[in-house]
Formats: sequence, structure tokens, C-alpha cells
Amino acid sequence: MSILIVKNIAIEGPGTIEEFLKDKGIDYSILEIHDCHAEIPDIRNHSHLVVMGGPMAVYETREHAYLSIELALIRSFIKSKKPVLGICLGAQMIAHAVGAEVFAGDTLEFGWNKVSLTADGMDDPIMSSVAIDGEPVAEVFQWHGDTFNLPKNSVRLASSPAYENQAFRYKENVYGLQFHIEVTPGMIREWFTEEKGDKIDDMFKESDIIYPEYRKRAMAFYEKFFL
Repeated sequence: MSILIVKNIAIEGPGTIEEFLKDKGIDYSILEIHDCHAEIPDIRNHSHLVVMGGPMAVYETREHAYLSIELALIRSFIKSKKPVLGICLGAQMIAHAVGAEVFAGDTLEFGWNKVSLTADGMDDPIMSSVAIDGEPVAEVFQWHGDTFNLPKNSVRLASSPAYENQAFRYKENVYGLQFHIEVTPGMIREWFTEEKGDKIDDMFKESDIIYPEYRKRAMAFYEKFFL
């Protein structure tokens, strides 16, 4: 087993995903695809693909030409029937890769929010790992303004009042999460280091409170996705 992790920007790394892989002794490599000197690996050397987030949009391929390469990489893993996990932008990239439209949403979501797990989400052994106390709800960290239509051959796993498609599964082993399952309080502080105000301070405090249980649920998700 060898995991390929694709980063779209230096600051948005794999967080607790990397912690899990290290703890389990699972081989992984990180592709800084935004770096013009990055070498695209042979997918035959990797069992899983993880695509991280970023502030760019799927439809900004002129400004970020590497996104076209990333789409081809995602399609290659899917065609090979290898497990794929996309987070935030990564979820949008998966949706686009399999034919769904990605577009600007009506509102910006950031901070800690609740999402509702659908019946399919609760029935899914991987997705249900993030449910709180077995109830069809998850508390997740958000930072996005774009959204997407549900791809064909997919099931909706989670939704919210603001955005219908918060998580989906394409076919059997391809998962898209609009939220950031991988975050740590330190990552959140780094992302919002230039932002000031009571709302930001409250978000940092909330992160410290929520994180211990959030991390446990994330680890349970990774256990079932990777193993």
C-alpha cells in the first residue's frame, strides 16, 4: 500500500491524514502539484489518491494550469478502480472529473458547522464514522464558497441548509468531502493568521474544544477508508 497525496497549495497539507498514515506505518508521498517543477508519479506505484484543498477554483485552469493535470490524475485513479478521497477543492475536482458542474455558491462557509448525514451516509460504513453519537449529524470545519452538482453514479452522503452536497460517494470507493476532515487547531490558526476580530478568536477557542472528539472521528474514517 502506498498513498499519493496531492497538495494544491503549500499551506493546505494533509493534517491528521498524515498523522494516521505515520501511526499505521503506511507508505505515502506528497505531490506539490502547484510547484512547476513537480514530477507526476506513475499511478501504478500507488494504491490510493488523496486530493487536498486550496483557494483556487476548478474552473480557473487558465490561472492554474496544473489543475488540468490533476484532473487527469484523478480520472486515471478512478479508471483503475483505486480509492480516491477529495477534500474541499479536492471534492470539487472529483465531481468535475466525473462530469458534474462546479460553480460559485451563494454564500461563504467558514468555521465550525453542522452537516446532516443522509440515510445513504449513515448506511455507508466509512461516512458514518463522522456521525456524532450514532446520530445523523456531524460537526465539521468549513472554508469554501464554491459548490457542485451531484455527479451521476453518486450518492449524497451529507448536506446542509446552505449547500446540498457536503459529501458524496462516486461508485464504490471514491469519496468527496466539501469540509475539512483533516484540520487541526494549529492548521486553522495558520490559515486565518492574518484575520482579526472576536469571530476569529471565538473560532480558535471553539477549535480547541471540538478538536479532540473531531480527531477521533476523523481517525475512524481513515481507518475504514485506507484499511
